[in-house]
Amino acid sequence: MIQRTATRIEARPVDHADHSWQQLLSESVTTPAALLRRLNLDSATWFHGADEGHRLFPIRVPEPYLSRIKRGDPDDPLLRQVLPLPSEAVTHPGFVSDPLQEAGSMPATGLIRKYDSRALLMVTGQCAINCRYCFRRHFPYEDHRLSPEDRTQAIKTLSDDTRLNEVIFSGGDPLVANDRLLSAWAEALAAIPHIRRLRVHTRLPVVIPQRVTDSLIKWLSGSRLQAVVVIHVNHPAELDADTQRALERLKAAGITLLNQSVVLKGVNDNARVLAELSERLFECGVLPYYLHAFDPVAGAHHFEVSDNKARELVRQLITLLPGFLVPRLVREIPGQSGKTPLDLFA
Repeated sequence: MIQRTATRIEARPVDHADHSWQQLLSESVTTPAALLRRLNLDSATWFHGADEGHRLFPIRVPEPYLSRIKRGDPDDPLLRQVLPLPSEAVTHPGFVSDPLQEAGSMPATGLIRKYDSRALLMVTGQCAINCRYCFRRHFPYEDHRLSPEDRTQAIKTLSDDTRLNEVIFSGGDPLVANDRLLSAWAEALAAIPHIRRLRVHTRLPVVIPQRVTDSLIKWLSGSRLQAVVVIHVNHPAELDADTQRALERLKAAGITLLNQSVVLKGVNDNARVLAELSERLFECGVLPYYLHAFDPVAGAHHFEVSDNKARELVRQLITLLPGFLVPRLVREIPGQSGKTPLDLFA
């Protein structure tokens, strides 16, 4: 998620092939009016609900992602992930601001400890795109900004716990941070003997493929730590030629690429869509990893897919795909030491 800071609005299509990722990020659409105008959607029908949701959780859509959304189609699965709806303001029982109860799992500023062997480092609170279903859409990032002293304490905390063997760069989206900062973090982690792997959870290579730069590949592949990049794609239409080239660059550098999706009503709650997604990911050098059961976050009730429906989707995937392309259906249950696989035949 991104803090509500002023940014320049780009309301006209741009040729983003020669733009830097930072420029593309700064030119993101950040108002309901601009989004509806760019997508030829009737403001009289959509503006009130979009503006109401925007006040709860602001719109942010970068140009490369926006260019993949079908104009004039309010049911486009990519649009559904970024367009606020009036239902976001409706309270539903069981849908809460912190569905994974992360607030109680932070031993130091910027660190989340939910697992014995892994720790999440909240590198930044910013994202390149604000997904309406995000389970951290209410996270108080302003309370967890990392000062230099906080960074020192985070490294000490990680150094002191020899049970840890992996650190996950998270956020927000860690790749919104610049490569100088990320390289410094990676270097500090590599100096901790018991840390073996660095995992980066990011949506940026998908929503702004230009983020995969020489400097990014240099620090990711140049460390003694095994590098794993976990992207987040929910629908095959998110993977265009630019995204494929970016992912292939990462894979060519020896970086392990995985994908995690969330099962979302109106986006990918269809076995054929999920099968096409797995096939397309593999073409891009990415292995399907997790299919997450929906987290009941306040403001996103309209995306809910029942666990029974999710189980049926994966049972169908088993008949449509080879086993290595079937993602594991999991739910994150607060207090558990890892993701909980959902029994497909329950």
